[in-house]
Formats: sequence, structure tokens, C-alpha cells
Amino acid sequence: MRILVLGHSGYLGGHVARELRALPGVRFFGAGRGPTSDLVVDLSTTTPGPLAERLFAFAPDAVINCAGAVGPQAVALAEANVRGPAVLCAALREAAPTARLVHFGSAAEYGPSRIGERVTEDSPACPTTLYGATKLAGTVAVTSSGLDAVVLRITNPVGPGAPAAGLPGRLARRLRDLGPRSSIRLGDLSAHRDFVDARDVAHAAVLAATSGGPLPSVLNISRGQAVPVRELAHALARAAGFGGRIEENAEGSARSADVPWQCSDPAAAHTTLDWTPQHGLDDSVAALWAAVRAEPDREPVH
Repeated sequence: MRILVLGHSGYLGGHVARELRALPGVRFFGAGRGPTSDLVVDLSTTTPGPLAERLFAFAPDAVINCAGAVGPQAVALAEANVRGPAVLCAALREAAPTARLVHFGSAAEYGPSRIGERVTEDSPACPTTLYGATKLAGTVAVTSSGLDAVVLRITNPVGPGAPAAGLPGRLARRLRDLGPRSSIRLGDLSAHRDFVDARDVAHAAVLAATSGGPLPSVLNISRGQAVPVRELAHALARAAGFGGRIEENAEGSARSADVPWQCSDPAAAHTTLDWTPQHGLDDSVAALWAAVRAEPDREPVH
């Protein structure tokens, strides 16, 4: 089976690539902007015709699109999260119309939900952030493409390789670079988030790409358990042996105020993919901390 992964050198794409490389009967191809990619391409700038010509040469049976942007620039978000999926779908319709497309969406597409609620794939999508809006537009481009496609709506990924752009990766690197008795000031950590391990996300993507049967157009990928962000921060501090203080800004962030609770129901993924998360939050945090400690470059994170 020939599987092409866009964004194979990124955070989630890297986990997908590692699992596929170890899977018997699969020939893996990486696509992205880096020079080590089998297919060097930037979905933000390419056009459907030239991309279709290049995709045709790979003859993929499945394509997993992990490429995207998290912000904050509006143009970059629109190019990567809206234009990119639309261009990819147009190229696949021409070059590999029977290939399965697995596209990474986001639980941010749902927007706010009631405290205690686990949103299902049938819940209305009402994003309150530009990121969520662009991810939703990308989902519409994929689900309306006419391709054999599924969008994985991922909650908050955590685990080894988490980038410094997000709180888990940023905090882990600050803990590494600070003394054990220092203090750290963070924003309001009271918002509840549904954290899912990046390795579990990768496994769900591989199952979706290799499944022979029909799939729903959208599947939630989550642990289905919302915890205060504070719990993640203190778990990281314990893993790091940090004995200092973590101080919170009571005013909090605009995003936390807009979405104080986020939790998704993964039941449909369990039923259709036979997928169940294998890593709890403590396991994810321990693996993140071990990976950060092993990084060769230790530039201070402010």
C-alpha cells in the first residue's frame, strides 16, 4: 500500500511517519517543504495542475494531510488551512480519484460547549477563533470534495515532540531551562481541555488510511476526558522535579474565557476504526519531558 503523508516532518506528521515506516506492507512517502521530502511541495502556494502531475507519479492509495498552520497571522492561516486542503482535493480528483484522504481537522471547529458536555460529530460547528474558522473551512473543502475522505477532528495533542508554540511544549522547555526553585508565571489555567497523546493521534490516522471499509466524513479523535489545564502544568512540574512556584494570572486569556470547556466524544472512532487511546495524561507528560530533556539545543524559552 502506497501512503503519502503531507507535513511528515512536523509534530503530528512525524508520529504518523514513524508508525507507517514500521508497518509491514506499506510504502511510505513524505511530502512537505523540507528538502528531505520525497515530494517537495507547499500547499499554501502550489496550484492544482502542477500538484496533480506530481501526485500522479506517486500513485498513492491513501494520503494523510497533517499540514496546517496554528497562527497567528490571518493570511497564513487562510493559506494553509483553507487554500491548502482545497488545492489538495482538486489535485487528488485529477491524479488519484480513488485514493483515501485523511485530513487533520481540529476540535476548535466546534467552538464553545456546555460545561460537562462531550461534543459529538453531529454537534454544530461554531468556532470563535480565526484558527477554528479556517480549520472548519478546510473541513468543508474536504468533505464536499467527492473524494473518499475523512476529517479527524483532533482535540489538544500532547506528548513527545510537542512544539514550543503550544503550552505543553513551551512549559516543558521553560522547566528544563529554569532552576528547580524558580517561579513561573502563566496565564489562567482553569480552562478544561481534552488532551490526547500525539502517538494515539498518529495511530488513528494510520487506521483511517488503511481501513478498507467506508468511513464517516468526520471523526473525533480525543480521550473524551476534560481536565483543567492546571493539571497538565503541575504534572509537567512533577515530571521535571520542579520545586518552585507556578503562578497564574487570574485575568486569564481571551481564548480561555471564550472556551472554558472543551471535550469531544470519541465513541464513533472507537466503533469505526476500533481505536482507543492508549496513553493517559501522565504517560504523555512523561514522554514529553523525556523528549525535551534529550533535545540537543537548549536555548532559553522566555
